[in-house]
Amino acid sequence: MTTDMGTGTTMTTITNTPEAARLRLAQYLSPAFPVGGFAWSQGLEYAMDQGIATRATLPAWLADWLDHGAGWTDAVLVALALRDAGPEPDDLARAACPSSQRLTETVEQGTAFAANIAALTGGDAAPAALPATLPVAFGRACADMPLPAPEIIAVFLQAQAAALISAAVRFLPLGPMQGQAMLTGLQPAILACADRAATATRDDLHSAAWGADIAAMRHETMTTRIFRS
Repeated sequence: MTTDMGTGTTMTTITNTPEAARLRLAQYLSPAFPVGGFAWSQGLEYAMDQGIATRATLPAWLADWLDHGAGWTDAVLVALALRDAGPEPDDLARAACPSSQRLTETVEQGTAFAANIAALTGGDAAPAALPATLPVAFGRACADMPLPAPEIIAVFLQAQAAALISAAVRFLPLGPMQGQAMLTGLQPAILACADRAATATRDDLHSAAWGADIAAMRHETMTTRIFRS
């Protein structure tokens, strides 16, 4: 239900059943939800430009991203934000960024995400409406959903993987259906990662994807680029 508060502010009453929550997940993670994710590549553009990430090697790059890189750290951060509405998950998320572009990427998207949630719900003072990194903003917005944490984390990871694949489709000689096949192939690993992350603590927040981190740093010095990271 949408209500006009008489001041130009619109508040939407959220139906909080599992079925409605799944619709909200699909809405929040849709490319149409305006957070600007299409403009970023997490350093993947540099790796593709240098021939490190190709059509043949991209599945392995994505697998490492998921198990050892930003995919895993973001999964843990979503899990922490689902359980903790305080400032610590966001502080950890910012500290985990290996480059200035990666920090800007997650903060700008997370801030836009939180602003969208506030506009939808009228909850400007709620934790979910506060500016934060993307995985933390998402976790806060989903904290009251009557859904298992692994399910929430898995759909977030799939959306992030899909965004990286979309960047590759725009940069490489990679067809859309080939990209979709890569995403389908990654889904068992996404489910396994989400299941592990659901019970993770701050001590599980780590990354060992050195090549991806270096690519994110070197992207900042590229003369010509399509993406902002």
